Amino acid sequence: MNVTMIVSAITIGVVFLYGCVGEILTEKSGHLNLGIPGIMCVGAAGGCYGAAEYMYTLTDNYGYVVTEPSVFMLILNTVLFAFLFAALVGLIYAFLTVSLRCNQNVTGLALTTFGAGLSQYLMDKVVKKEYLSDASKALQNIFPESLSASPVGQIFFSHGFLIYLAIIIALVAFLVLKYTKVGLNLRAVGENPAVADSAGINVTLYKYVAILVGSGIAGLGGVTYIMNNTLGAWQNSLTVQALGWLAIALVIFTLWNPALSILGSFIFGLLFIMSSYLNIPNNVKRIIELLPYFVTVVVLIVTSIIGKKETQPPNSLGLNYFREDR
Repeated sequence: MNVTMIVSAITIGVVFLYGCVGEILTEKSGHLNLGIPGIMCVGAAGGCYGAAEYMYTLTDNYGYVVTEPSVFMLILNTVLFAFLFAALVGLIYAFLTVSLRCNQNVTGLALTTFGAGLSQYLMDKVVKKEYLSDASKALQNIFPESLSASPVGQIFFSHGFLIYLAIIIALVAFLVLKYTKVGLNLRAVGENPAVADSAGINVTLYKYVAILVGSGIAGLGGVTYIMNNTLGAWQNSLTVQALGWLAIALVIFTLWNPALSILGSFIFGLLFIMSSYLNIPNNVKRIIELLPYFVTVVVLIVTSIIGKKETQPPNSLGLNYFREDR
């Protein structure tokens, strides 16, 4: 395994990490959001819109970027717009499944289709795509090049800001869920909303916040793919959508643990790009590309047999809460 392969695995793995952590937070509230692939697409379009609009403010009358971009402002615009666009789609899901109590699976699948179509429209008609390449370059290599001169330095210090942000978010999510009262209440809502409600926890509020924050985080995965993996290039929403399904599979693989998802995302990333680095026939490459899904099924079977509480999803996952039925 060479350094280039490891760096590529980290870069694509972080896309899965964002989607995985976002879905974990949502599922901890008892909601299975199969709209994550579409939400990641909208997050990609939103982040690209924010980045392109900021770069546009630095251009002259001929459309050329003449002012050096502020990395801080570029990051702020990219992250903020990606989060907000994705959270708005998450708000639709929350309203339909929490307030109107629609079927979570059907709603999620509908939002995946809606998100993919909406992102394609935004990228084709709204986003100034000609500025995304410059934005992508400005977001890369936030550390001095001297730190990435060695192979070890290249692995740890050759990435853009969005890569490190994903790891920080995953660790913060783990600490919040495990060691804070907010995390305890959220897990209570996901396990048994009726009991949590009886204990004075605002079940609806926790569900809404978890879904919106989870959706916003997942949306960052979409823009990370565009800015880090394709260097600002956009073809269609299908690739981001496919990565979103892998992010959902990663939730099961990492046993609903945000900290473990950091390692899991690297493994998924490695399996995802492995075939590109191997000199093997195309039909064998297709089989290797299926490994993330196969490994997820194996993990699901093993954890089901073991049956330990910490390896299982929340008890109320996928079930709408009807307060009148308490």
